[in-house]
Amino acid sequence: MPPAVIRRLLPDFGTTYGPPKDGPFPAVLLLHGSEGAMSGWSHRTAAILAASGFLAYPHGYSKGGNAWNAGAIADVELTRTVEALTALRNFDACDGRVALYGVSRGAEHALLVASLMAQHGLSPLPDAVACLAAPDVVCGAFDARSFRDPGDPGWQAWDPAKRAWLWNGSGDGLLPTSPIPVEAYPGPLFLAAGVEDRTWSPEMSRRLEARRKAAKQHVTAHYYDSEGHVPGSDGENEHHRLLMSFLDTYLTNTDRAEP
Repeated sequence: MPPAVIRRLLPDFGTTYGPPKDGPFPAVLLLHGSEGAMSGWSHRTAAILAASGFLAYPHGYSKGGNAWNAGAIADVELTRTVEALTALRNFDACDGRVALYGVSRGAEHALLVASLMAQHGLSPLPDAVACLAAPDVVCGAFDARSFRDPGDPGWQAWDPAKRAWLWNGSGDGLLPTSPIPVEAYPGPLFLAAGVEDRTWSPEMSRRLEARRKAAKQHVTAHYYDSEGHVPGSDGENEHHRLLMSFLDTYLTNTDRAEP
């Protein structure tokens, strides 16, 4: 039996996962959270997306780290992600349609890239953006060492005195606690959060949803009862069902309507 998912190298960036057919396919650029690029979680999600008919590229952006240590999210150049988005869109296996999908810090990353691209007049914009457990403000730098070094109290998630993100080498407008300008992105936006999330409050997703509606911009929001920051098996299955439906609607225009 041939494999259901195969890898294709995206030059200068990394591996993609996709169906074994020749394609081309609609694509999703995945953005990991504070678990880091080498943890494998975004590659796992990429394989799930590939088995569902999408070309998926897990974009590693954390600094340092390895398979055992997550590394840091500090002074990450967001325009590098814009370059990756362009490379994926122009990749032979991609049909020219690309969505961003991020989880936790990756959701923050996705919202910032889409919003800043729109504000700076860069095109083409992502065809859709999807987020699980997104914050509604810019967060500070994160260093995984704070969780494993002796004496750390275990509750420090990010440092508000240090910048996580840069745009063309500058941190202007990306000060921690600044609202993410989600109103600027004109495309379809999917938000999801666990109601029992104790890492990022689901109220942040609700505020993002409310701001999008007030700006008369598209938003689809789902809140999962009894689920935390990382959904369990049933919650993840439901999330993927809703996510694939959203991606089908805005990337492939299939007959399956978005819930």
